[in-house]
Amino acid sequence: MTKDSLRELYVDELKDLYSAEKQLTKALPKMAKAATSPDLKSGFENHLEQTEGHVERLEEIFGMLEERPGGKKCVGMEGLIKEGSEMMDEDFSQDVLDAALIAAAQRVEHYEIAAYGTVAAYADLLGESEHASLLRQTLEEEKDTDRKLTELSEDINVSAEADSSGKQNVRRKPRKVA
Repeated sequence: MTKDSLRELYVDELKDLYSAEKQLTKALPKMAKAATSPDLKSGFENHLEQTEGHVERLEEIFGMLEERPGGKKCVGMEGLIKEGSEMMDEDFSQDVLDAALIAAAQRVEHYEIAAYGTVAAYADLLGESEHASLLRQTLEEEKDTDRKLTELSEDINVSAEADSSGKQNVRRKPRKVA
């Protein structure tokens, strides 16, 4: 059966996001365990809690739509997580591994930012203002996580470069990233 309405596309995209978030709830603990920077480890742990909230928001939207959230696998997220897992299997020094984990996490965040922006726009067009509000709340959290990862990378990447060039570790005093 051909899907020929924006509403059907909207529901399909929400299912894709739901799958993405559920996959991420399984990947984030592994990333936290692999991280060597205490701030990065804490950031992944905090993002896990936030991601569980994203799942709950999506479930709330599915309830309003009287739809089931499952039934679709997000192959985009599956690929991003696989790439991140491959990085964790590499024999990187600690700082280089942390830099790689940040890179993988930012790819995930950018994917989610694009997806949530799209479904929020669909919700607006469909007159689903309550959905749009929930989706934009998640979108802002994803953008905030991306900003925090960028802040962490400023020090971690410098240390990773120092590791690579054999220079003395020059990591600055860690900043608290809330």
